[in-house]
Amino acid sequence: MADDNRGNRPLSPHLTIYRPQLTSVTSIFARITGVALLGAAFLVVWWFLAAATGPEYFATVNGLMTSMFGDLVMFAALWAVCYHFLSGLRHLYWDTGRGLEVDVAEKMAMGVIVGSGVLTILIALIV
Repeated sequence: MADDNRGNRPLSPHLTIYRPQLTSVTSIFARITGVALLGAAFLVVWWFLAAATGPEYFATVNGLMTSMFGDLVMFAALWAVCYHFLSGLRHLYWDTGRGLEVDVAEKMAMGVIVGSGVLTILIALIV
C-alpha cells in the first residue's frame, strides 16, 4: 500500500543547515587520528626495514625521518596518539552510561582537546 502522506513528513536536517556539536566533531576526529596513526606506523616500519636493508638505504630514509619534516610528522603522530588515547578513554566512560549529559560531554570534549595538547608537550619535553 502506498504512503499518501509521503510529501508532508519532516526531512532530516541537511548538512547546510546542521550545526555540528563539539562532541560529534571530536568523535569524528578520533577516527581521523586513528587512520593517521596507521600512516605513521607505516613510516616507522619503513624506517626499521631500511635499517635491516643496508647502510646506504638506511642513510636515505634516516635523513628523511630525522629532517625537520620528519620531526614534524612524528610530533603530529605523537599528538594523534595522545588525542586518540584520551578520546578512547572518553568513549569507554560513555559506554558505562555516564557522562552523557550535554554539559558534561562538552566539558569532556574540551578536556580531550586541551589534554592531548598538554600531554603531547609533556611527553616531547621528557623524551
